[in-house]
Amino acid sequence: MPKKNRKTPLRKCLVSQEMFEKDQLIRIVKTKNGDTFVDPSGKKNGRGYYVASDLAIIEKAEKNHVLERHLQTNDLQSIYNALKKVVKGEPIEQ
Repeated sequence: MPKKNRKTPLRKCLVSQEMFEKDQLIRIVKTKNGDTFVDPSGKKNGRGYYVASDLAIIEKAEKNHVLERHLQTNDLQSIYNALKKVVKGEPIEQ
């Protein structure tokens, strides 16, 4: 019996407001404790926010303080740096 075609999960980018497949996005997690970090695996517990895996979009988010508004916190420079590392394919420390 042939397998059914499964829909790939779609998520909306916070910056561009476009829908992408999950594997084209980078997930940012905010836990109940208020900790915020980049989750390249996409499996950590907490509220997930998605940003397109594109350096121009990440720089636009940084310039316009998009993550600060959505995450309701300040000083997210380490998050922006981690996002840029993920896009470039560099490892990040958790």
